[in-house]
Amino acid sequence: MDNYQPLDSVEDVEEFYSAIERDKLTHKLSPERPYCYWTIETYDKRNGIRGGGGLGVLAADMRRVAEQLSVPFVLVTPFYPWESHQKMQDMKQTDFHTEQHYEDYGFNFVDNIHIKTETTAVELSVIEKKLGSTRFLCVTEPNFGELYSGESGSDHRLYQEVALGFGGYQALKLVGLRPAVIQLNEVATFFAAVARLDELVSSGMDFYEAVVYTRKHTLYTNHTLVQAAEARFNYRQFEQYVFPNIKSVAVKRWLSDKFTNGSIQLSTPTVEIAELRSGVSKLHARVANYHDINGAKIKFKSVTNGIHMRTWVLPEIMDYYYEHEILDKFDLPPAETLSEKVEVMSAEDIRHLKLAGRRKLNEILSHRTDQYGNSIQIPEDAMLFDFKRRFVDYKRPWLPFDNPHKLAEILEKYNAHYILAGRVHLGDKRMFEKLMGVLRTIDNNPILKERVHYLPDYDEELGLGLSLGANSSINTPIVGLEACGTSWMKDIANLGILISTHDGGVADMPSDNYLTISGRNEGEECAELYRQMEVAAQAWQNDFDLEYWIHKELVAYLDIISGSRMMKDYLNYLF
Repeated sequence: MDNYQPLDSVEDVEEFYSAIERDKLTHKLSPERPYCYWTIETYDKRNGIRGGGGLGVLAADMRRVAEQLSVPFVLVTPFYPWESHQKMQDMKQTDFHTEQHYEDYGFNFVDNIHIKTETTAVELSVIEKKLGSTRFLCVTEPNFGELYSGESGSDHRLYQEVALGFGGYQALKLVGLRPAVIQLNEVATFFAAVARLDELVSSGMDFYEAVVYTRKHTLYTNHTLVQAAEARFNYRQFEQYVFPNIKSVAVKRWLSDKFTNGSIQLSTPTVEIAELRSGVSKLHARVANYHDINGAKIKFKSVTNGIHMRTWVLPEIMDYYYEHEILDKFDLPPAETLSEKVEVMSAEDIRHLKLAGRRKLNEILSHRTDQYGNSIQIPEDAMLFDFKRRFVDYKRPWLPFDNPHKLAEILEKYNAHYILAGRVHLGDKRMFEKLMGVLRTIDNNPILKERVHYLPDYDEELGLGLSLGANSSINTPIVGLEACGTSWMKDIANLGILISTHDGGVADMPSDNYLTISGRNEGEECAELYRQMEVAAQAWQNDFDLEYWIHKELVAYLDIISGSRMMKDYLNYLF
């Protein structure tokens, strides 16, 4: 469903740039001096790179939006030669791996480069793929492993981050590019800024001038909330993997000074080397708990995540948005008249469009199996709830199963099904056991066994299908722990009713714009969740209520959802 059709003309490009508050952006960005976006994770299976969650999906969408808007943009990321998958057998989940070859996805080999360890030089292949005004620029080698292989503070994880930072910066030079700006997505990309700083100093620039220059051209985007959750690396690991790649004694000394008690958290030097710092929702920017080396709290600017609408929204719905001027050619809603534009959408329109989405979902489900190894199809006249997110504690995928008898009663009463889809990170034994507990709960209740379907090996195709075909999505993070999330955006854009706690990007707008889960404890939240599931089911049976909630969500969130809005916000902040 990807549609990367760029803007139609030079005039369209100029019109988009004219919306940026600072003039002459085109003088700052060019094919030779592009926007350089570093990320350890990308989720773009069409291009052979499978991520682990929202960070990777966001990275892929940033590139897609840049291509659509003709922004000169380079995505610097690893190409992982292995990727992990999951399957169910005898009600048990197992992991397996598949090998990936970049040639199969249209990447071209550029040349080999080298990074250093304390004892040897490691050869990395540089590969690239050009797509309109954008390109993938990747480093890879046969032993690079898979995404997030090893423990977070392990030697191999540090090696991957060093390869991405120092190797990725060499790759830019190899293809003749100089970054107009570097965006560091999470601290795993920190070494790209170090590589730039080291090059400036080694070329003769005064160290402090080089620091100022690097800071002014570097944006650090934080996607998590608590600095204490980060991995730590020790000084010996830096001696082995990091310092051999730094030429300047001054840069080595600067970096060495960031260690405390023999270890370092990469966010500490990252916030120092990046003058621009952003959080990925309004709430996240307010509550992110990060401090510099002196203990001062770091301030983040809010740039809420968005999605590439043409990838994640049913084409028939996008056509409807364009025809009724709910979105313009940039995929931005009209600021002044959105409410009146949305009002024309009738319950009949919504049901007709959602039925097309259900059929697309069932096409995707036709080659998937549930926890019992069965292929499933969701009847066109059935209500469908879904939970589709990475399986971690704070997202609480088990919450709807707190009272299995109540859940079963709702599903049976409203002829509803529930699809549970997500991935447990490798090594997360506690979450894996919780998932197995949920599956046992389902198996022990005949109604749930018939109407609740767990789909393993969650990926972007399944995520897309569920956004298109589900009537209502459930989002249950513990308030204060979700940075943004984008699954809920896809649900709203595809005319689903959102049931959520007031967290992450959902909290950019007041809680009366969707069906809110609240309570003083988890028990109260669970009771409210069941109540809101009934409200959503009843709304799909009532024209007035259906129009009320869909209209309300679109008016409140369509601008927030737009990836073009996100790109415009970043360009305004950067330039």
